[in-house]
Amino acid sequence: MSASVADRLDTASRHDRPRTVEPLVVAHRGASGYRPEHTLAAYELGVGQGADYIEPDLVMTGDGVLVDRHEPEIGETTDVAERPEFADRRTTKHLDGRAVTGWFVEDFTLAELKTLRAKERLPQLRRESSTYDGRFEVPTFEEVLEQREALSRSTGRTIGVIPEIKHSTYLHEAGLDPEAEVARLVTKYHLNHRTAPLWIQSFELTTLKDLRAVHRLAARTTFLTSDTGGPYDLHAEGTTYAELTTRESMRTLSRWIDGFGPTKEQIIPRNADGSLGEPTSFVDDAHDAGLTVMPYTFRAENEFLPTDYRNGSDPADFGRAVDEALTFLRTGIDGVFCDQPDVCLEARQDFLAD
Repeated sequence: MSASVADRLDTASRHDRPRTVEPLVVAHRGASGYRPEHTLAAYELGVGQGADYIEPDLVMTGDGVLVDRHEPEIGETTDVAERPEFADRRTTKHLDGRAVTGWFVEDFTLAELKTLRAKERLPQLRRESSTYDGRFEVPTFEEVLEQREALSRSTGRTIGVIPEIKHSTYLHEAGLDPEAEVARLVTKYHLNHRTAPLWIQSFELTTLKDLRAVHRLAARTTFLTSDTGGPYDLHAEGTTYAELTTRESMRTLSRWIDGFGPTKEQIIPRNADGSLGEPTSFVDDAHDAGLTVMPYTFRAENEFLPTDYRNGSDPADFGRAVDEALTFLRTGIDGVFCDQPDVCLEARQDFLAD
């Protein structure tokens, strides 16, 4: 890890490291393989299937409200393109250095956003989910926290929540402060790493540092990484995720994060023919640094599976997704982010029975 990164990020006190009895199953954007992602219906279904955590991605409206969308651009996940009253909101912006054209959530008030309806992002692959297009609102983060409490009561289980703050640098450049609002809401709902299963995640290190050092938030933090590129908040330094996930860097990062959320390829890369390769040392290196590892994203459709785990030629058909998840669980990971939580829960059951 470069000295310049360490200089920018003050160290913070470490929480007691989490220990899990069994690998966690996280409903990734809810049960997003079956319902339009980031809707209350998707979160409810994920919990109903048995997921331990729900995962809302957080962006902000122009009036400063945290809402659940995967990206600030909402053309793919809502019916905004079909709303003539918002046609003039279509624009091109630079999102983390990339030109993106569409409709952006920060250009809407919450009241305006609530008139839109969610739709399936991958209709060709998820035909069942697309039948629910137009039925669900875009929820606020506060609504999700209220839902978490209600689901915990109704199921008799303490449901965890692992929000991801999206594109924090971009939001700050727009005059918004997602970290402050996250801190306010989790404090309002009495959530911390001691009273409820709460993690907060980001692809940007500065976000995680600020939550702990500036906002004094008692939450566990997950640093999301990829097998390519680097965190946008450190882009001026040219810092890459590869540099930040070496054995030495993991030990340095453990002073202010509690775990990693790597892409699956960082745990088991794919061979040139698309088949699953051999595990890397990522899990062992992270565990040696006292950090958890919960990779993303497990999806059951052939389109997303290694070639040797596919069934047939239809990209939308489910392949050997249980076997794939089981292979990853055997590497010692601490949890999995799943679009189809029931598939990963079956894999976990098989893993625990080994």
